[in-house]
Amino acid sequence: MSARILVVDDILPNVKLLEAKLSSEYYDVLTATGGEEALEKVERDNPDLILLDVMMPGMDGFEVCKKIKENPASAHIPVVMVTALTDSVDKVRGLEAGADDFLSKPVNDTALMARVSSLVRLKMTVDEWRARETTASQLGVIDESTSVMDEPVENARILVVEDQAFEADKIAETLHRDNDNVIPVDSGMKAMEYASQHDFDLLIISLNLKNEDGLRLCSHLRSNERTRAVPILMMATEEDMAMVARGLEIGAHDYIMRPIDRNELLARARTQIRRKRFQKRLRDSYENSLEMAVRDGGTGLFNRRYLEVHLQKKLDDGKITGKNLGILLLDIDHFKAVNDTYGHVVGDDVLKVFAERLLDNLRGFDLVARIGGEEFIAILPDIPESKAMFIAERLRRSIADHPVTYGSDEKQLTITTSIGGAIIRPNDYTVQEALDRADKALYEAKNGGRNCTVFENTGKLDPDEYKQELRREME
Repeated sequence: MSARILVVDDILPNVKLLEAKLSSEYYDVLTATGGEEALEKVERDNPDLILLDVMMPGMDGFEVCKKIKENPASAHIPVVMVTALTDSVDKVRGLEAGADDFLSKPVNDTALMARVSSLVRLKMTVDEWRARETTASQLGVIDESTSVMDEPVENARILVVEDQAFEADKIAETLHRDNDNVIPVDSGMKAMEYASQHDFDLLIISLNLKNEDGLRLCSHLRSNERTRAVPILMMATEEDMAMVARGLEIGAHDYIMRPIDRNELLARARTQIRRKRFQKRLRDSYENSLEMAVRDGGTGLFNRRYLEVHLQKKLDDGKITGKNLGILLLDIDHFKAVNDTYGHVVGDDVLKVFAERLLDNLRGFDLVARIGGEEFIAILPDIPESKAMFIAERLRRSIADHPVTYGSDEKQLTITTSIGGAIIRPNDYTVQEALDRADKALYEAKNGGRNCTVFENTGKLDPDEYKQELRREME
């Protein structure tokens, strides 16, 4: 996995050493020897990860990190502070400034490569969701995103797996400062049981469980669909660095060394909760925007954009499966007169009722879309021509036989629809060719008196032929 890494240190031998180590693992390495230069390269080169020295003249690492995280364009870039400082106060200060981790000099190669790989993987996941959100933003369906640092950290739901009661109590006590809901368990079996029933913002797992393998539990939780996206914070001793590195490889997000410092624990938990909520917001924002981009706002049906993609797929599928595809084009008769006479509020009600009746009278796997002002379409996969005709007449009758109720005094308005149908048999038809065939039939229905159904190669359907069958279905 290649990535661009920015190494920031005012001492050239330190820069060269890190550059050599990272280059040997095929990372693309950028360097900077001061804070201002680092910020310029962050803006210009958009690195995937920043290794940042704390003790630099002028602007120190804390200030550089703070500026990176305050900028929405760079706040998602992981920052690892590399420092000779060992005081937990400094470590917490860095984490609170937005740093993702601290590595102490001299840098342990195992810890370095494991951390870099883990954070680069995380960055690429966030990049994908940010790219999707940007696309949605360009479509004009969502607002611009905020920074990861804007996400709240309080009231998180946290599962703690620790079989030492005094440690579990200490962790819960600490996390309660943020009003977190902490669920302590003392075994992997209990952890899996809770995780299968509840949603969590963070999983804190001891790698020093007496009777089971904490790493295996991490692996199970990472592969479980419900907990796949939940960050894992490992607890370990200095002697467990090889296990920690392995944990980061299999998908854990962070670790904390024993004896656990309360402030560091809280800072690391906040970092993971913030990132989890940021990714969830990006994902939700994208999914909502995608829904908005393919749905018609007035009726909730799919729009023409979605219809064309869906229809192309169905035409392609038909060439493989050999199955027919039915297309029904429906037009509300004299809809302009409804708007002119009763107003657009009533017109909107008519559109909504019309859409509801189409959905109520079609199969669950049929697709309904609004493709124009008063024009709708139904795509009926894998359907015989006779069945498509029956469904078309059922739709027409569901509109014509039941007036639309409108207004506070519940007045009633009778509307009708004209329908054009075509059966598309497997061939090399384009989307437009398929739509044109149904559109030609619709044109004939509108010119033939409206409130009727016309099928390609069949002509106008006789409603009396379907009355008895419709009556039987109603019974």
